[in-house]
Amino acid sequence: MSTQAAVFLDRDGVINSDTGYVSQWSEFVFLPGAIEAMQRLSRAGYALIVVTNQSGIARGYYSEQDFATLTQHMRHELSQQGVSVAGVYYCPHHVDGITADYRKACSCRKPAPGLLLRAIEDHNIDARRSVFVGDKASDMKAGTNAGIAQRFHVTTGSPELGSVRVSSLLQAADLLLGVDQNS
Repeated sequence: MSTQAAVFLDRDGVINSDTGYVSQWSEFVFLPGAIEAMQRLSRAGYALIVVTNQSGIARGYYSEQDFATLTQHMRHELSQQGVSVAGVYYCPHHVDGITADYRKACSCRKPAPGLLLRAIEDHNIDARRSVFVGDKASDMKAGTNAGIAQRFHVTTGSPELGSVRVSSLLQAADLLLGVDQNS
């Protein structure tokens, strides 16, 4: 059985502006170049998989249904732009949550690798040929913990050890695909 390479994407701060607990489509703003980057990565044959911590659910700021509705809108808009998202995996848990069902430590909250490992299994992904793009140290650590060797850290500061610093998802896509950024 053949395996596929994937680009795992954090959501807030990589795909869309991270304004804090984004839960409504009216609050969702794609970052410049994010759609173009996903188009390029899709055309290159990568499965696109979103992996996102959503502690706002545990904190009672929004519901899983709110998250599902927003995700449906995001996927629809991306589909309209020719981008297929193979899967969206999220962690609703947080140890400081106010909702008992979500107030816990778990194996899916990044930096734990649970979301990525589940996606790898669900989509028959080759982790060694895959990439993670995230904006937090916990994203980079989740990638490492899941066996994903190539990681792009969207940051203006120092990147997490073993990851490559980039300014955006578009820059990560350009580096991954060997696009000359000076042309």
